[in-house]
Amino acid sequence: MKKNDLLERTFWFGINCLKFLRKLPTDPEYKLIRYQLGKSSTSLGANCEESQAGSSKADFKNKVKISLRETRESNYWLRVIKALDEKEDIELTKLLVESIELKNIFGAIVNNTKL
Repeated sequence: MKKNDLLERTFWFGINCLKFLRKLPTDPEYKLIRYQLGKSSTSLGANCEESQAGSSKADFKNKVKISLRETRESNYWLRVIKALDEKEDIELTKLLVESIELKNIFGAIVNNTKL
């Protein structure tokens, strides 16, 4: 995978999460989820983008680690939505699959980046 592919994937993951959040109910618990998932799903792409301008390998690795943490958090909130909703939602399933794939990619980058 080229770096630009990952930047595109993280950008669209954030956008697709934000669009998905528009469809959630307005109950108080969903307000919390909307806020948390909105932040984490866009932060992972922003930090991935920042990693490209890292001042050192350590800075690069740190930004990727932040992306990994934000991806894990996004996956968590998506799982919460799935558990609360309990009905099949193709869009939610796609977001869950993408969050797992991104988590694996960021994990591999962290593990393979030698300082």
